[in-house]
Amino acid sequence: MKFNIIIAVAATVFSTTLASGAALAQASQKGIPGLYRTDVQRHDSSIPGYEVIQDRVDIEPGVVAPNHRHPGEEVVYVIEGALEYDLQGRPPAVLKAGDGLTVPAGVPHIVKNLGTSNGAELGTYVVPKGKPLFELAP
Repeated sequence: MKFNIIIAVAATVFSTTLASGAALAQASQKGIPGLYRTDVQRHDSSIPGYEVIQDRVDIEPGVVAPNHRHPGEEVVYVIEGALEYDLQGRPPAVLKAGDGLTVPAGVPHIVKNLGTSNGAELGTYVVPKGKPLFELAP
């Protein structure tokens, strides 16, 4: 009997985790065609009130992630392709696979896939817990 209860609890936790991950991916994509987020991990930070979120972000050729900002730091590692990052107050920078960039909290930025194939980044965010991962910026 105990074994059945343990299995039922484990199945519930697993399915809830999958559902919440899928909901986060859908919510964070914001309906931008050609831009896809895949959740890698999410957990509380050692900084009180903050969490760490890590996503793989795939951007199809020619697609632009519109001007947006994050409530905390974003640390970018380009996995594939050539992506242009246009951060407010800085000249645009083109990053290729293996390059990294830190986007300060609240800084509006635009990302564009300059290549003819998929562009992808691993985005690691250290953000206040409970706030949206990003918002569109004017």
